Amino acid sequence: MMLKARDIMTAEVVTIKGSATVAEAFEQMSTLCLRALIVERRYPQDAYGIVTETDIVYKVTAYGKDPKKIRVYEIMTKPCISVNPDLGVEYVARLFAQTKIRRAPVIQDQLLGIISVTDILTKGDFVENPKSILLEERIQESIDEARAICAKKGATSKECAAAWDIVEELEAEAAHQKAERLEKSAFDLYCEENPDAAEARFYDT
Repeated sequence: MMLKARDIMTAEVVTIKGSATVAEAFEQMSTLCLRALIVERRYPQDAYGIVTETDIVYKVTAYGKDPKKIRVYEIMTKPCISVNPDLGVEYVARLFAQTKIRRAPVIQDQLLGIISVTDILTKGDFVENPKSILLEERIQESIDEARAICAKKGATSKECAAAWDIVEELEAEAAHQKAERLEKSAFDLYCEENPDAAEARFYDT
């Protein structure tokens, strides 16, 4: 079972108004030992923002600006990248890797929590259950299933083609996780034994 963002997020989220000063934000972060605050929406359809310790250092401290005179909305990121609570943890990790962020609010209509790199490392199950191993097992099961369906229904049947679609999706996912290209898919190998099967893949959807 894949862990989801909601399973490892921190539900107690500390928010701040965009109109607050950076000094107030810093004080809140220091008192509560936080590295980021979520910036409240001004109205229901508005986007959430985020202000982090690096925003303060890079945009205020680095320029010798007075944090009591700078407002949060001047240095925050808005709209910030947010995470759906049902997103699998490795997809959250991939999102963080691609966008170079370390934390994001978990939002579904409303703010539910915050998830960080630390949550993924400390609460994730990637040590006990690395997903690539689980994927390899699922791929092998789906290949066996596809071969069984094709043996029963015929290499050119719709059912056979659909079964290989599932295999290819899983293989593509595994390749994407490892960031490598597949030389030959399981279906290519099957087609070498059953040349008719390839024709059957081009069915009308």
